[in-house]
Amino acid sequence: MLKKPHYIILVLVVLLVIVLLKLPSETMGKVKLAISGLFLPLFGLTGSVHQLTNRATESVTTKEQLARQNEYLRRENEELKIQLQQDAAMTNENARLRGLVGWPRQTRWQVKLGRVIARDPANWWRSVEIDLGTRDGVKSNYPVLTSEGLVGRIQSAGQTRSQVILLGSPDLRVAALVLPGGETGVINAGASSPQENNMVDLDYLSGGSQVRPGYNVVTWGAGGVFPAGIVIGKVVDVHVKEYGLAVEARVKLAADLSALQEVWVMTP
Repeated sequence: MLKKPHYIILVLVVLLVIVLLKLPSETMGKVKLAISGLFLPLFGLTGSVHQLTNRATESVTTKEQLARQNEYLRRENEELKIQLQQDAAMTNENARLRGLVGWPRQTRWQVKLGRVIARDPANWWRSVEIDLGTRDGVKSNYPVLTSEGLVGRIQSAGQTRSQVILLGSPDLRVAALVLPGGETGVINAGASSPQENNMVDLDYLSGGSQVRPGYNVVTWGAGGVFPAGIVIGKVVDVHVKEYGLAVEARVKLAADLSALQEVWVMTP
């Protein structure tokens, strides 16, 4: 049963409907326009909220997209670091060679990104396989590095993969330059082991060598395999051998051979 207030409301609604029906058409149109005007702000607010929601949805970047962007920027940053190393070495070398008749200027090498796809479990600090081959323009003896420093060189290249001999292998030797001072020597693995896979020897320093711990070691460029100026590492200790006739240094590699996942192959 309806209560008295409900009856009153119902009667008022019925009367209002009767009055509206009795209104002339012109007046009825004005009433409808006035009523619709009351709801326009509500509709406008709803539309604005909808537009803001759409814009927010479009501006949100997925985690996968962010991950791809970060990976792209990381690789681009590594490539730029390698190019900066080359630029510094080329500037110094070209300035020296300009004073020598008949010596060509150094030119920039390009780099290609490769992924490590296999390692020898027994000698993992001596060689790795990467997913670049002759179809990618890779050939034997091309230098291999990371953005931190030299890793090794291409030992053999197949069509789709290549074997990289690392600085931890006794079969790889690199002509090196010590900075400051400009003394030269040869990098070789010496007695490197899994426990010291990031340590190499710098041999053939003279008995009067002024090399000291903390000095930087880079590629010298002699031999034609490695361009000059690629970072190798830093001297950690120096000792005299052969009754004072020669000096040998131990060098900590800048690149971590135990954590190689991606490398850069330098191509002329």
